Amino acid sequence: MKFTFAEKKMDSSEDLRAYAERKISKLDRFFRNEAEAFVTFSLERGRHRAEITIKNNGMFYRANELTNDMYASVDSGVAAIERQIRKNKTRLEKRLREGALEREVLPSYEPAEEADEFEIVRSKRFSIKPMSPEEAILQMNLLEHEFFVFRNDEENGAISVVYTRKNGGYGLICDDGEE
Repeated sequence: MKFTFAEKKMDSSEDLRAYAERKISKLDRFFRNEAEAFVTFSLERGRHRAEITIKNNGMFYRANELTNDMYASVDSGVAAIERQIRKNKTRLEKRLREGALEREVLPSYEPAEEADEFEIVRSKRFSIKPMSPEEAILQMNLLEHEFFVFRNDEENGAISVVYTRKNGGYGLICDDGEE
């Protein structure tokens, strides 16, 4: 597993990085190919935050834990990702076609903060990959986003969006091809 570390408002020790590598490396057994781990340590109002994102074959697993101890945050983050992987691998095997775990999906952009005059403060480009709405919902949940844009292979590659509804459940918006 390849690791990338970042710090916000703090300096991490070599011991902490080694501990995080050792703990996160245990998740490597779930992946067929080499995974990439992005770990961000930060200090917020005296609390320790560990953000862990693992990318493997285009799928993203993310955990964000805030505790009084950075080592505990790492432990909680690893446990949360392990739960996500177990839960979603089972779901993928039951619901989606074979090979769904190998499909490459690039992350969607994160929405910009609201501005008074519709000023675009962040822009991101990504490839829109064909997938089923179920795969798109899974990817959206793994990224902890509120919506996800994809090419709907059940609708002949139409650009589609899945989103979380405020009253529960999911919504699907499809392009009908008409202008």
